[in-house]
Amino acid sequence: MADDKSIRPSVTDALALALVATSDAPILLLDGDFCVVAASASFSRGFQIDPATTNGRSLFALGAGEWDVPQLRSLLKVTLLGDADVESYEMDLKRPNLGPRRLVMKAHRLAYGEAASPRLVLTVSDVTEARLAAKLKDDLLREKAILYQELQHRVANSLQIIASVLMQSARRVPSGETRGYLFDAHSRVMSVATLQQQLVASRVGEVPLRTYFTELCQSIAASMIQNRETMRLHVQADESVATADVSVSLGLIVTELVINALKHAFPGDRGGDIEVSYKGDGKDWTLAVTDDGVGVPASFRAGLGTSIVEALARQLGAHVVVADAKPGARVSIVSRAPETGAPSAPISADRQPNGAV
Repeated sequence: MADDKSIRPSVTDALALALVATSDAPILLLDGDFCVVAASASFSRGFQIDPATTNGRSLFALGAGEWDVPQLRSLLKVTLLGDADVESYEMDLKRPNLGPRRLVMKAHRLAYGEAASPRLVLTVSDVTEARLAAKLKDDLLREKAILYQELQHRVANSLQIIASVLMQSARRVPSGETRGYLFDAHSRVMSVATLQQQLVASRVGEVPLRTYFTELCQSIAASMIQNRETMRLHVQADESVATADVSVSLGLIVTELVINALKHAFPGDRGGDIEVSYKGDGKDWTLAVTDDGVGVPASFRAGLGTSIVEALARQLGAHVVVADAKPGARVSIVSRAPETGAPSAPISADRQPNGAV
């Protein structure tokens, strides 16, 4: 009976040949001189090589010699010596009169123990279309980013134009009541413009709220506070951040509450302070606007400001609380995790005794 070691190479060759013959992937079985022992049909078909002329030829002589790449030679030699395997070698296969193909190659040495004839299994994957698709996707994403940036610039310019038209109209109109409405509209447009600029500037998907509220209040003050020495608007906020969607809602709430305080808390030429504060602790957070003005009248009509604030608070899963700040008033938007108790019913946030905003 023949020695097991003497028959092991032939058995292994038979298994390797069977693997190559039945493979749907482009595979080559190479000997120690890098000559083709067997090639899968998909290899011959995919790279347009006549299978009748493949066996026995050097890998580097296939086709028009396009496989003769120095780095590939070096990697296969290292693999043949058993020092390393080629796991993911990429190369461009350049064939005459045909476009280049991007290939990913893997090579493994078949272990024959003490056998004298080494074998290499070389697997070839054509990833040309996949690479082109990835490049196309990247190009489309870059183009989308450019178009989005251009859109943001156009939106910002449009908001500035609208605000300018409203301000000019407010200065020309003879009716004091109409002038007040136009000033309110101007303030809201400028606030939206500030929101838009802040959100565009945020590149990480999260908005730092302290910076966000500070710039928003600076914009409101610039358009609505004539005397900065007697009327002061400032921000006290922790290091909390929020997503863009939540930031928009919080910003609109701040805008409405600050405008409401400026209109109604300080009648005549009275001065004072308005503070926007925010404190977050996990899912629990509180946004508050506090003033030291005349406080909330005993009777007032709920207007547009109330509807906006309450609707935005509901979207955020929060509720509105109005309290006496002694002096002045504090309007808080409070959100608590469900396990801490159900939120109380919303309370109107306007303070207008003679009409709605």
